[in-house]
Parts: sequence; structure tokens; C-alpha cells
Amino acid sequence: MANEQRRRRVADQIQKELSDIIRLELHDPRVGMITISAVEISPDFGYSKIFYTMLAPEEDRKQVQAGLKRASGFLRTALGKRLRIHNTPELKFIYDTSIEQGVHLSQLIDKAVADDQGRKE
Repeated sequence: MANEQRRRRVADQIQKELSDIIRLELHDPRVGMITISAVEISPDFGYSKIFYTMLAPEEDRKQVQAGLKRASGFLRTALGKRLRIHNTPELKFIYDTSIEQGVHLSQLIDKAVADDQGRKE
């Protein structure tokens, strides 16, 4: 149980620090305004999945992904200087589709409610 709590604390710290590093220190023009939405760390702290979202159009997603992949070494090094853990985990960036899915479901619900009200009238 303590290991799970530690993983959660480290994941929260990685999320906070990576957000700051990307905003202040990363100067890759491909990586614009992104939001780190979640971080998952493997049980051995060797790997981490960094989930991100962005406000850019879908066409720009591949460029942002390429920029993050290219900058992952720099980001890992900068993160290692800020964290107090023995080994800094490898960073794998994954686009988070949950917000888009939530918006889509909300639109479907709104449409169903509107259709239902139209039938009652």
C-alpha cells in the first residue's frame, strides 16, 4: 500500500514539474500549449506514461507528438534535476482523448434530450 501511495505522489510531482518545464524551458516550436492531464508510473518506476491534451487542431497532433518524442531526453534530464528519486523514469507521451470523448458524449446526450422533447410536443 505504501508503494502505491509513493507512486501516486511521484506521478503527481512529475505532472507538476513537467508542466513547468514544458512551459518555461522547452523551446521547440512544434510543442505549443499542451496540458499534462495524467501521469502513470510502472511499479518499478522505470517507465511513465504522460497523457496530454491540447487546443490545436487534429492535424497538429502528429507534430506535437514528434516534438515531445524528440524532447523526451531533455525533459527527462530536466525532470531528474528537480525530483528526489534515484532513477528518473522513461517518458512516453500519449495524447489523451478522454476530453474529446466526453464532449462527444455530452453532445449525444443533448441531442437525445432535444429529440425526446420534440416527440413530446
